[in-house]
Amino acid sequence: MRLPSWLAQHLAALRALLVFTVLLGLLYPLALVAVGRLPGLDGKADGSLVSLDGRTVGSRLIGQSFTDADGNPVPRYFQSRPSAAGDGYDPTATAASNLGPESVVDTIATDPEESTPSLLTQVCARSKAVGELDGVDGRRPYCTPDGVGAVLAVFRADGLTGPVTRVVSVNQTAPAIPFLTSYQGVPVELAERGRDYVAEGGVVTPVRGDAPADPAVPADAVTASGSGLDPHISPAYAELQVNRVARERGTDPDAVRRLVEEHTTGRALGFIGEPGVNVLTLNLALDREFPAR
Repeated sequence: MRLPSWLAQHLAALRALLVFTVLLGLLYPLALVAVGRLPGLDGKADGSLVSLDGRTVGSRLIGQSFTDADGNPVPRYFQSRPSAAGDGYDPTATAASNLGPESVVDTIATDPEESTPSLLTQVCARSKAVGELDGVDGRRPYCTPDGVGAVLAVFRADGLTGPVTRVVSVNQTAPAIPFLTSYQGVPVELAERGRDYVAEGGVVTPVRGDAPADPAVPADAVTASGSGLDPHISPAYAELQVNRVARERGTDPDAVRRLVEEHTTGRALGFIGEPGVNVLTLNLALDREFPAR
């Protein structure tokens, strides 16, 4: 007996569904798992994990912090790039901060726990901290000496024009000292918590300051990567840390530089991206060759 056309069409669709479910939902994934078990590929398929004395200490593909229980950098180790993924390098929360060049004014709430720093202040604070840790000039343009964005809210008599009537350093609160004593003859005030000086009519005015145009602290030391998981730092940031690490481990800086070179990868295909230094593998090599005193 010939089936009705509508039923035949539905049966054909059902057979196609079953066939493709078996092929693409079962056989194809199993084939990929089998390929991932091949010698030479199994480590990469498992996440390029790094083991030491039978325990997993990290991955070559995911960055991690080298800090103590209080979050302070451990001086004998090279420090990684900042991360905005969760609490730092969290693969389940991979993301950037979504802050851009116009993020220069901090949100200073009445409750300090609810305050959020701008991207500029994050960069300034990180640069100051790296400078202090590694003994270099941590100053950057548009940053105050105390490590926040050097930004003023300038009030004028006629809105955007007219003489200046009031000036507030919007990212500094008491007991800080204003990074400028006056602006166009008007004393600079500290910001009060819970105030939105932009909404009140202040014109956002970043102040460059006298910091060098080419900061000593590289950009990757003060900004997070797009994924928040980058395991590499630039050779420039690694070089900045060489003397500190060598001093903490009681060895010659040239010996540490040799290890840095050994753990530096070049551009992909010779022209894509920039050279990078894998921080985890470098620090493990340091522990092997120059154990901390």
